[in-house]
Amino acid sequence: MPKHSALCPIRPGDPCSLCQPGADGPQNCGLVYLVMDDPELREAWNHNRRDLMARGRKTQDRTAQDHRSSDDS
Repeated sequence: MPKHSALCPIRPGDPCSLCQPGADGPQNCGLVYLVMDDPELREAWNHNRRDLMARGRKTQDRTAQDHRSSDDS
């Protein structure tokens, strides 16, 4: 079975799992097409993606701050 390295644009950070029948990657995935082609779905997807990215940055900042605090001890 071939190893896929493409990331799923709908589930940020997750690899493409070929969850749609007939798809061989995000480039011909029906779900990706439907979300990206519908203005309301695309805006909701963008909003969720921005929230996830902001939460990820907060976690990274907190981890870096904890690491610096432990170095000072």
